[in-house]
Amino acid sequence: MILPIIAYGDPVLRKVGTKIDKEYSELATLIANMKETMYNASGVGLAAPQIGLAIRLFIIDASPFAEDEDLDDEDRATLKTFNRVFINAKIIKEEGEEWTFNEGCLSIPDVREDVSRQPKITIEYQDEDFKTHTEVLEGLAARVFQHEYDHIEGILFTDKLSTLKKRLLKKRLENISKGKINADYRMNFPNLKKGK
Repeated sequence: MILPIIAYGDPVLRKVGTKIDKEYSELATLIANMKETMYNASGVGLAAPQIGLAIRLFIIDASPFAEDEDLDDEDRATLKTFNRVFINAKIIKEEGEEWTFNEGCLSIPDVREDVSRQPKITIEYQDEDFKTHTEVLEGLAARVFQHEYDHIEGILFTDKLSTLKKRLLKKRLENISKGKINADYRMNFPNLKKGK
């Protein structure tokens, strides 16, 4: 089932997600719905807060980036198969000199900005069978993970921008929260005036 994506301005996007366990109700259905929602919106990641649930769950399918000619072969090979469910994820270590990449977010349609992040991370997470994994991610895979991880920490990519950039975006972000945007997927807008 395709779920509406929660737009910028909704308090759920600012909540730190709570941990879940294998008793979490209808988890397999939730994950399937999140995948369908993400693919419908042409996204490469989707976190539970973006569908209104403040829990530590997100999904990633970075395979669309595998077509990017600007990336090296190793990066493209990694991204081609980088399709996972992350439950109760945590970043253990971030390393390397920050690099900038243009990011966007399904909760903030039509806004893309350069964001700096560290290129190498060590992570721990559980998969949908609640097996624990520790892994090192680099490059774009690390970036996509960091972006989705921020969601379960109540952080949006716009928080990482300079004060000036934030000021310049303020009106656009307000308009998104009011539904004054054309997204080609279903959205819930926190400040949409009813009956207008």
